Amino acid sequence: MKSQEIIYEGINLQNTKDEMISQPDHYADSEIECIDAMVSAFGQKNVKIYAEVAAFKYIWRMNRKHQSSDQDKKKTIWYLRYSMGDDPRKD
Repeated sequence: MKSQEIIYEGINLQNTKDEMISQPDHYADSEIECIDAMVSAFGQKNVKIYAEVAAFKYIWRMNRKHQSSDQDKKKTIWYLRYSMGDDPRKD
């Protein structure tokens, strides 16, 4: 499923290729990524629910961790896409 480009205030919110968004080193430092291990352990349905909760977390804390909310917005979109079965790592 290819998503349309989403631009907000000059920021490409669809661009999840940013390493800190799509595949941060601390989540992808072994043969299997953390989210894939979670699917193996808890099942796809539960990990999609987790992704919705994670998206909520990034919206909740937006602008509290960094000066710019760009990274939190992109992570929110990443998790929402994943929760809908659109794995951003496949872009």
